[in-house]
Amino acid sequence: MSDLQIRNLRPEEIPLVIDLAAAEGWNPGLSDAGCFAAPDAQGFFVGEIDGEPVATVSCVNYDDRFAFLGFYIVRADLRGSGHGLRIWNAAIAHANARVIGLDGVVAQQDNYRKSGFQLAYANIRYGGIVAAPSRPAADVVALDRIPFANVEADDATVFPARRSAFLRAWINTSGHVGRALVRDGKLAAWGVIRPCLIGHKIGPLVADDRAAAEAIVQALLASADIGEVFLDVPAVNRKAIALAEALGLEPVFETARMYTGAIAPLRIDRVFGVTSFELG
Repeated sequence: MSDLQIRNLRPEEIPLVIDLAAAEGWNPGLSDAGCFAAPDAQGFFVGEIDGEPVATVSCVNYDDRFAFLGFYIVRADLRGSGHGLRIWNAAIAHANARVIGLDGVVAQQDNYRKSGFQLAYANIRYGGIVAAPSRPAADVVALDRIPFANVEADDATVFPARRSAFLRAWINTSGHVGRALVRDGKLAAWGVIRPCLIGHKIGPLVADDRAAAEAIVQALLASADIGEVFLDVPAVNRKAIALAEALGLEPVFETARMYTGAIAPLRIDRVFGVTSFELG
């Protein structure tokens, strides 16, 4: 283990993590790297042997109370060597006293519990080919027409920390398309779709109810070439699951959302699509 060197990735090196995630079949977005660097450029780590990357992890500090851990990958032939634990500990140390969240593979839940994580709920990735969308609702508008402060405030009802820098990057990155629905002068639903190595992912998808979520989905689908679509849904939100199934999507993957401590109450009933398993 002494030959493993752990260091921070520079922002321009974060595509390395994306490439390793792609090799694991995680199907990252084509422009994820730039967005992921926005909230905490020091939150990405690589473990190298003789200058070759063999392990990665991220622990992004969103504010002084909350961090999110992801991209925990060790090269297949070196798993069980202790390299993973060393880089994991580096990530945990970066979070300091913050509560940490993660979306981990179900099979690793027991190991995460040993590090103080407790299960909150499952997230299920739904995927498939969707039918051609109907004409988008007339009251759906481009997300960038909504004052950013309104989007930020609404996001704060469904995520444990303010994430202004990340949201700005996520909404404004080339290739990402956002749509919003306003009812009675209030933001009722909004979402973003982005191209991935395979198809498109929708996330976040935040809505007051299923009808509003469906209006956003139809508008997002109309903005992209129809093909494979993926939507990550909290298993505790039955209306979100019903929407995914109505779209003809099927479960393809499941994660365990876990936290190391208490977070502020969230409106999970409004989360119809998780932003990202890697950054929450």
